[in-house]
Amino acid sequence: MKLKKGVKRFLIAVVIILVAVSAFLVFKNLDSKQETKEVKVVSKISEYGYTLKDSKTKAYKDMFKDLKEILQKDKVDEEAYVKQISKMFIYDFYSLNDKAAKTDVGGTDFVYAEILDNFLLNAQDTYYKYVESNIYNDRKQSLPIVDETSIKIDDINSAAYAYGTKTDEKAYAVKATWNYTDDEYSDYQKEAILVFIHDGKKLSLVELQ
Repeated sequence: MKLKKGVKRFLIAVVIILVAVSAFLVFKNLDSKQETKEVKVVSKISEYGYTLKDSKTKAYKDMFKDLKEILQKDKVDEEAYVKQISKMFIYDFYSLNDKAAKTDVGGTDFVYAEILDNFLLNAQDTYYKYVESNIYNDRKQSLPIVDETSIKIDDINSAAYAYGTKTDEKAYAVKATWNYTDDEYSDYQKEAILVFIHDGKKLSLVELQ
């Protein structure tokens, strides 16, 4: 049985509309899923090049506030300064749960610029290697968080440190220990020695053991 031209045209129009609506819904769903929150800088310590992003945890924001108070004093207490950035580096680098992807390496504000590229590559190939992407906030992976209250600075030594063709006569070697918020990560790294050198007025991490 042949369809009348009017009926045939009507059916074709219905099919076209259904296809168009389906395509619209698919693209709308993709767009909504791919929406990512814009990360904004909410505080700065401009003279030292430190920035605080709104994506950071409350614990890190509190640490940043303390660092700002240390660095805004007329005379900066370098031991308090190196102690604070050691804690901030440990918390930010070894906590993975707030990282968007394996390339979102923490603690980079405190790393010496000349070794930063190698530092990032090494981190992405080791500690950050298996961090799944969370760009669309749909990650199900369980990841460690450093307990900020557990970070302890066990020792601070000042001594000469050679790097490249230069030597810092008063570099700092900081020995620290910490724990994680969940015992599931008790076999993760929980101690380190961090070496900081003078980089202008700031202190920068050049070695992590």
